[in-house]
Amino acid sequence: MVTWLHWIDLAGVAVFAIAGTLMAYKKHMDGFGVVVLAAVTAVGGGTLRDMILDLPVFWVQDPSFFYVIIFAACITIIWLRTQNTFPLKYLFFADAIGLAFFNVMGCQKALVYGASPLVAIALGTMTGVFGGLIRDVICREIPLVLKGELYATACIAGGIVYILCQHFAINTMLCMLAGFSITLMIRLCAMKWHWSLPIFNPHDAVKDE
Repeated sequence: MVTWLHWIDLAGVAVFAIAGTLMAYKKHMDGFGVVVLAAVTAVGGGTLRDMILDLPVFWVQDPSFFYVIIFAACITIIWLRTQNTFPLKYLFFADAIGLAFFNVMGCQKALVYGASPLVAIALGTMTGVFGGLIRDVICREIPLVLKGELYATACIAGGIVYILCQHFAINTMLCMLAGFSITLMIRLCAMKWHWSLPIFNPHDAVKDE
């Protein structure tokens, strides 16, 4: 099981590295900027998760993650050089897939190391959103997690599904697939139909007392 979990983790890193590279292309960064943005997007959330769990940071222990980041960035750059326009939809799609990957991996790792279900859901959400948040702050963009369309909420829903599947003793791989699918589906639907959780009425003026 450890082997295929490692490959899933690598896949999540690769997808988020692609999202970081796409954003670097959008911002016209140089080669160094591309690598930095791809790396922080790919490992930011997992780094925060491991620090909270008081574990060795995963990419410090295994340099293969950086090989994957560099490879994913290079492939994306080669592909982008053949395009005439910036494929913004691919950035959002890659980000959504990376979000779903890291959400379930964060939940899974938190549970393995003794976290409660509630904490596991929180750490899964942090793992999913933190890398993208750092990327957007560096690029002076409003982080996707702070925008109206469901983002962190998708992670919470996927995490709840994953925890419920674990509670009913369903195979771990199926639990992860269910959590991944719910997270991705909610995020993609939110992007397409602009789902959100409005708190304040934007038409209400703020009144001074």
